Amino acid sequence: MALSLDNETRRALKKQAHHLKPVVQSGAAGLSAPVLAEIDRALTDHELVKIKLATDDKAARRKEIDTTCDDLDAACIQHIGRTATLYRPNPEDKTKPAAKSRNSPQMPANKRK
Repeated sequence: MALSLDNETRRALKKQAHHLKPVVQSGAAGLSAPVLAEIDRALTDHELVKIKLATDDKAARRKEIDTTCDDLDAACIQHIGRTATLYRPNPEDKTKPAAKSRNSPQMPANKRK
């Protein structure tokens, strides 16, 4: 099941990811098990990563991204050309606040829409 985010959180994560370089590249074999394992490790370490896909077909790239998000319980923040930005909060890291949704109980009532 892929992670879902509200638009405000997605926009904030896009800002954070703007300067990032892709940390994982898929090869000619596509998203093989070792590539998925490396994406999983990168998401665990960094929470927000860019990946580069080698597939030429747009529909195949979209399917690979959707499959990756479903398998790794991540969210695709944006997809431009062959580069996708993925996000998954690290539940073990208690020092950083997790991305909050709009209806989060921690958010003051006057900020909710």
